[in-house]
Amino acid sequence: MREIQGVDELVTLVDTELGVSNWHRVEQQQVQEFADATGDQQWIHVDPDRAAAGPFGGPVAHGYLTLSMIPFFAGQVYRVVGVKMVVNYGLNKVRFPSPVPVDSRVRNRITLLSVTPTARGSQVVIRHQIEVEESPRLACIADTVSLFVE
Repeated sequence: MREIQGVDELVTLVDTELGVSNWHRVEQQQVQEFADATGDQQWIHVDPDRAAAGPFGGPVAHGYLTLSMIPFFAGQVYRVVGVKMVVNYGLNKVRFPSPVPVDSRVRNRITLLSVTPTARGSQVVIRHQIEVEESPRLACIADTVSLFVE
């Protein structure tokens, strides 16, 4: 894990890849638990038999499940020390170009896009590219916006 010493060092890393997470296998149980938590019980996610005959040849993870794994992956790649708190501010862009088949492995490639001083702290934009093992297409591209308070 990369340890970044405060916002001052973070500024020097703009346009830098911060790192790549470990691979994580997305299993049917994780997909079902996400479906239960969100109420999204669509058959392409939770009915393996029906999904086998569907457009993806089997069940796929929810796009929002893939998106929700960003903090899990980021925690493997970097941490910024010397800040009081980090607050989620939003997303500038999210796309799901390709599905995540159940039992496939995914990982996150993380790049720092910008650090902008504000009255409350520094607004940090980070690009997350969720890769599917052995697939040429990304599963998710998301630019997160966070407020780092020192």
